[in-house]
Amino acid sequence: MIKKAVFAALASAVLFAAPAHAAGDAAAGEKVFAQCKACHENEKGVNKIGPTLKGVVGRKVASVPDYKYSAAMTALGATGKVWDEAELTTYLPNPKGLVPGTKMAFGGLKKPEDVANIIAYLAAHP
Repeated sequence: MIKKAVFAALASAVLFAAPAHAAGDAAAGEKVFAQCKACHENEKGVNKIGPTLKGVVGRKVASVPDYKYSAAMTALGATGKVWDEAELTTYLPNPKGLVPGTKMAFGGLKKPEDVANIIAYLAAHP
């Protein structure tokens, strides 16, 4: 009986310690990411017109080395904000709405499922 209780406790600890992933579909998010590829990449960790999105989920805003952010994005980063699922869910549909003055020219993702899917894709490829 004690072995079962210990096993159950360990299994619960492992379950709750596992990282949470976005509720979207990463495979569908990869297709949505095609809209971002002109300015961003998510594989090599190099900057293009926009900063690399490799590891963006969980990363502090405006923290990619050797990338010159707009003053507005730098100011948001100075607040300690992190690109977590909630922040990306707010940002991706309307980048200029969250960060007026951002250099990002993209108007945003209008479909909530596209937002969830791209977050899942980015989270699955840290």
